[in-house]
Amino acid sequence: MSRYSKIAQLKTVAALRERLDALGVEIPLDDDVLTAEQGSPLAEPLQIGPLRAGNRWCIHPMEGWDAEADGSPSPLTLRRWRNFGRSGAKLIWGGEAAAVQPDGRANPRQTLATSANRHGLSSLLTACQEAHAEQFGKIDDLLVGLQLTHSGRFSRPHSKAWEPRIAYHHPLLDPRCGIDPGDDSVVWTDDDLETLIDNYVVAAGLAWEAGFRFVDVKACHGYLLHEFLGARSRPGPYGGDFAGRTRLLRTIIGRIRQELPELQVVVRLSAFDSPPYIPDGDSGRPVDYAELLPYSFGFGVDAQNPLDWDLAEPIALIQALHQEGVVAVNVTCGSPYYNPHMQRPAIFPPSDGYQPPEDPLVGVARQIQAVRALKQAAPEMPLVGTGYSYLQDYLPHAAQAVVRAGWVDAVGLGRMVLSYPELPADTLSQGTMARKKICRTFSDCTTAPRNGIISGCFPLDPFYKAMPEAKALLQVKKEVSQAGKGPG
Repeated sequence: MSRYSKIAQLKTVAALRERLDALGVEIPLDDDVLTAEQGSPLAEPLQIGPLRAGNRWCIHPMEGWDAEADGSPSPLTLRRWRNFGRSGAKLIWGGEAAAVQPDGRANPRQTLATSANRHGLSSLLTACQEAHAEQFGKIDDLLVGLQLTHSGRFSRPHSKAWEPRIAYHHPLLDPRCGIDPGDDSVVWTDDDLETLIDNYVVAAGLAWEAGFRFVDVKACHGYLLHEFLGARSRPGPYGGDFAGRTRLLRTIIGRIRQELPELQVVVRLSAFDSPPYIPDGDSGRPVDYAELLPYSFGFGVDAQNPLDWDLAEPIALIQALHQEGVVAVNVTCGSPYYNPHMQRPAIFPPSDGYQPPEDPLVGVARQIQAVRALKQAAPEMPLVGTGYSYLQDYLPHAAQAVVRAGWVDAVGLGRMVLSYPELPADTLSQGTMARKKICRTFSDCTTAPRNGIISGCFPLDPFYKAMPEAKALLQVKKEVSQAGKGPG
């Protein structure tokens, strides 16, 4: 059982404020959830470069483990995109993490942004737009993009087994992925990267042909372009100093902007990181990094205390991206593979995780405060915030408050949309939420795909609850519980 108070036990905004005060963290909260007619800050349109989104709610990109083997969307994938469309959010940030080449898939059922899936990409956009038009009568203020990715170290294109492609050898992460520290065959060569850059440009062109208004060049969560940002030990043009470590990301963006000038480019960025964590009794703990100080791994990490951030380079990168034509940044942190309590605060961890070493509210506040600092340093760049789902009943109270205060420009939703896609529409039209649909962060949507099962909200979505996969998931959770690890 968790030693932290559950959000559902906090019956009022005042009770949550008291809990935050006791923890010594700051999350601004509005007392009431306003509708659009009442002047909700979340109902204000958002200008993103030449594009305009109709409100400040955003849907994050996700990996569903439910595309077909060839990377085309399955009925389950299309259902999720229809839910995005009827959510009421006007900014669909990538919607799907689409791999730019087959070896970059994070799972064997991930969507592909390749020529063979040209029609599939179009069908995703059509599903989203048709659902939005049916629900709200128009789509002229709906912005939909596609996220482009390569999973790098965390590639599993054929099975549950890792098939990593890495930027550099990481002494703490290599053992987790079964990488021999002397095996350089898994390290990208500079020539290989030239082909990868070309594939990003091809994928962006396919997105543009399909009708997407922007592409997200993914640089977060330990995946390839995020890992390159910390490649200090890598020799050559794509490692070493700040210019070298950001060169791959900037080159991809520059090529897309040059060859597809009307297609807008955004970036989802892990703005800070930490050493990996491992289970340790009733709590997770960071692996021993004492012999690695000053810590030279990761991005946005304090070299003397790698459990804390150093936002100097993330700020410099966001400012550079703005100069190079990137029109918005979606700020997240860390990785779901090695420090999920930071990246995705939850009271119940996934099956391959660990019990949270801190009250998840601390993790929510950390992300909110990081975005606040980035926004102050780079006010010209529209920023989307992440990490709000754990606030549950009080998510819109916080979202309203941070947008009103100018700490962030839009608030993104991830796993919350799997259980409650209508949340943006309900809050803007009624000022209330359906409590029975609110995500309680059980992490089933992560535990399922980590064990080869499709991802969805099995506890709260009746559609998934009735599937045979729900029973398979229960069996996995039972086995994990008996082994004494993972979800409590």
